[in-house]
Amino acid sequence: MLDFRLKVFQSVARNMSFTKASNEMYISQPAVTKHIKELEQEFEVKLFNRIGNKISLTSAGNLLLYYAERITSLHNEIKFEMSQLKGASEGLLRIGASSTITQYVIPPALAMFNKQFPGIGLTLINGNTEFIENQLLENKIDIGIVEGKPTNPDIRYSTFLNDELLVFTSVQNMAIPNSVSNEKLLKLPFVLRERGSGTLEIIEKNLQEHQISSKQLNVLLFLGSTEAIKSFIKTGNGVGIVSRFAIEQELSSHIFRLIDTPDIKFYRQFNFISPQGPEPVGLAKLFLNFVQKHYNH
Repeated sequence: MLDFRLKVFQSVARNMSFTKASNEMYISQPAVTKHIKELEQEFEVKLFNRIGNKISLTSAGNLLLYYAERITSLHNEIKFEMSQLKGASEGLLRIGASSTITQYVIPPALAMFNKQFPGIGLTLINGNTEFIENQLLENKIDIGIVEGKPTNPDIRYSTFLNDELLVFTSVQNMAIPNSVSNEKLLKLPFVLRERGSGTLEIIEKNLQEHQISSKQLNVLLFLGSTEAIKSFIKTGNGVGIVSRFAIEQELSSHIFRLIDTPDIKFYRQFNFISPQGPEPVGLAKLFLNFVQKHYNH
């Protein structure tokens, strides 16, 4: 059984709040304080800096969090392997996925996985590709699914799905033609994802292959999510470049229309990510195999 004090510590570190940890762990705030003090006494270090109502991790706290996350991951693997011996599947799998995948791609597979393996708890966090890769390297997730090309030598990448980014606008926006050359593409009023997103990275790399710098684009603004881009363009303004998965419904409903760019296409792959080294085993491997079969089917 995982030391409950470590669970409390992880909750405080995650929320940066004793009060929020109290609510999350269903124990009193004095009990949270007691567990943290016990850990500090055991290791003879200070785990949190306290300045007024705010707290932050000390260097010792950051080290303990790193090992606590590793212990949690190992505990989940032990629970899964033991459950296999009795013909069941139990455990907790921590998944991270970049925003496009979280919103538009993976939910149906998660629902089917949960139906087939009800004893396995799933947690899913989302963020841009850079964030998810950092979460993996910090042992805060067991496996990730991201967009964009492999860039980090400490991460193992394996292909999940092929995707195409589509150029689109609102059907109300009659000022934009149905097809544009590369020269006219540069003049379109773009609304794009923020720095650090896999979507923007792919757009820039595809443009570079056609000797076009992203600085040449006419960018109205950068937004932090695909949904924000879609909401902006629904007003009748701007042009976006997003995954085909993100706008399938709006295209079918004639809310958006595609802008053909015959001289340039935006292709990419979605990748599973895991730490470099041996291939994923246990729960992570079970999930990978299930999702791959689900989408191949």
